[in-house]
Parts: sequence; structure tokens; C-alpha cells
Amino acid sequence: MKFLGNLAWLVLGGLLVAIIYIAVGLLMCITIIGIPFGIQLIKLGGYAFWPFGRELVNGPGEPGCLSTVMNLIWILLGWWQVALIHLVCGLVFCITIIGIPFGLKHFSLALAGIFPFGKEIR
Repeated sequence: MKFLGNLAWLVLGGLLVAIIYIAVGLLMCITIIGIPFGIQLIKLGGYAFWPFGRELVNGPGEPGCLSTVMNLIWILLGWWQVALIHLVCGLVFCITIIGIPFGLKHFSLALAGIFPFGKEIR
């Protein structure tokens, strides 16, 4: 069932989201300062490519000062807009019963779009 959900996710726009996350992540890895942000984007791209059967959880232990500062810089760089787009897409998918699982995945991507540092994909 996870395979069918992931396949439908890819057809309904998940492939485009994953490609965008990975491409921007690779671009951000060009500079030394952008490497941590690029790595987070590549991880989110992997999650956006195949989300069913995996979950986004808080990392081990309490989030530290560094992840809090990095999340603040992340928000100031404008990535909250991506989270807003995921929120809107999640609401649109939740209009139908069949789209609810896809909407919930967009909501988890929205949460990761606001605070990606300190998160782990299992």
C-alpha cells in the first residue's frame, strides 16, 4: 500500500517538489555558509520524493542552541513561504477523502519547512 501511495504522490506533484528541493539544496551547497541549509534541503527532497512509510520526527535529545539559531536564519531567509505553500496544498488535498493522506504529508512538510534543523527522517 505504501508503494501505491508513493506512486500516486509522485504523479500528483511530489516528484516536482522533490526535484525543486534537491536542486535548490545543491545550489546552496556551492558556498560554505550554505552547506548546512543545502543538506537540510536535500534531506527534505528525499522525504518529499518517497514520503509514505517514513516519518519526520524530532532528532535525538533536546534541540540545541545551534539548531535554534539555524532555524531562525532559515525563517529569515524566506523558507517560511515554502511552508505556507505546503500548508495551502495540504488544505486543498484534504478537500477530498482520497486526498487526505497526501494533505497530511504536505502538513508534515510544512512543519519541516519552518523548522528543519533538529528533525530526523525515519
